[in-house]
Amino acid sequence: MAELAPHELRVLVAVAETGGFSAAAVRLGLTQSAVSHSVRGSEAKVGAVLFERGRGGASPTPAGERAVGLARRILRLYEVLGAEARGAAREPADATGGVLRIAAFRSAALHLLPPALERLTARHPGIRPEVRVVRELGAGTAGEVAAGRADLGIATLNGTGPAAREGGAAGLLTGVLREEAYALVHPAGHPDPKALPLLDWDENCGSYTRDWWRAQDWIPRATLKAEDDAMVLTMVGRGLGMAILPELSLREATDAVDIAGLGPSGPVRRVGYVTTPESAATLAVRALIRELRSEEA
Repeated sequence: MAELAPHELRVLVAVAETGGFSAAAVRLGLTQSAVSHSVRGSEAKVGAVLFERGRGGASPTPAGERAVGLARRILRLYEVLGAEARGAAREPADATGGVLRIAAFRSAALHLLPPALERLTARHPGIRPEVRVVRELGAGTAGEVAAGRADLGIATLNGTGPAAREGGAAGLLTGVLREEAYALVHPAGHPDPKALPLLDWDENCGSYTRDWWRAQDWIPRATLKAEDDAMVLTMVGRGLGMAILPELSLREATDAVDIAGLGPSGPVRRVGYVTTPESAATLAVRALIRELRSEEA
């Protein structure tokens, strides 16, 4: 199979991100016919239709989604090549700088990443972290890594979550950073918190906690839902119900709530990193993983 050149990869990414050949041409400073010709050539080289064409523009086929994700990842290696070479020339090898793209779910971005990034940038002042909060719905943070939009993601790694699905499909590398127990949180001083309605949040839907929840006859069906765990915590503090939350989420708890452990049989979630094999070999990602694994993180 003929190889795709970097300019062909850039065209694929531009068409996917702009939703059409004309918009991609404007972004790249090309003519529409040049973009169309490039896409047809790429499709001939890979032997698959990469975009569905229509009046509304162009959208990636499943083959196109995979191709575009890999194209972003390959182009990212071109971007970091210089910094990697300069860092490897040092003795000992050291990350010299550049943008480090990180995707994380909300509570990890608030509580897990900052101390690690503080140490990372102190030791490698040329590194410029860019952190985006990504909800753990659908593909989640792992999907951002697989699609080439992030160099490393912080995700929940339990077997049925987005990271497990996307990691297995895209050949991503994962590593556990911490295991944290869930706890019962309820309005402070409530005489019978188990009688309260259960509060839940979207990112917890279909999670690995569900099997445990179903086995507990004292946990009612969720009657109130919120967008994220911080909103759930606030609603509990207002006396609207009780909730079962993991440790990172409970770092924002106030005196308005009480927290009770669920015992050794309670649910536990694994929080870890997700990255690609090629990013895992870069000096900047390796340095971040070391800081995340540090006992101080």
